[in-house]
Amino acid sequence: MLQTRVPKILLTGLPGTGKTTVVIRLAALLGEKAAGFYTVELRENSRRVGFKLVTLGGREAILAHVDLASLHRVGKYGVNPAGLGPAMDEVAAALTGKKPRCFLIDEIGKMELLAPGFRELVLRVFESPFPTVATVPLKPVPFVDDLKKRPDVTLIKVTAANREELPEMICRKFLSRD
Repeated sequence: MLQTRVPKILLTGLPGTGKTTVVIRLAALLGEKAAGFYTVELRENSRRVGFKLVTLGGREAILAHVDLASLHRVGKYGVNPAGLGPAMDEVAAALTGKKPRCFLIDEIGKMELLAPGFRELVLRVFESPFPTVATVPLKPVPFVDDLKKRPDVTLIKVTAANREELPEMICRKFLSRD
């Protein structure tokens, strides 16, 4: 019997094209089958001041903020690598759980890669037998560039033209495996 390839999808695109929105909508469609996290912008007076991480299990943590005093900086943001801890814990637990899962990771970028153990966890997810969607930046990031080159990865550029249809398309692809 032929085994179909497990979907491993990287979503990329310019900032603001809707990568996170695709992940949030996909999480809603998948419900309890999904494990992972997404990031949301923190805004004050319509100005982006940071990022909050939200796990699909409902936990939240500040990932980065302009006012955060940190040894780790990406652009104008102080980064809190420990903020990724709750998400990493949930993903690691889902990897070892009995239920089949779909993994959603928003995002694999410079801020997230500062968290100890994050790279290794991402590789475990990509080596797992579970469908996976992750968002990645368009700009070169060595670890991300290696993921993009994997033969089992499909790279999809999110645009205004396709962002509305992507969540349902990906969900159908994931659920057709059940």
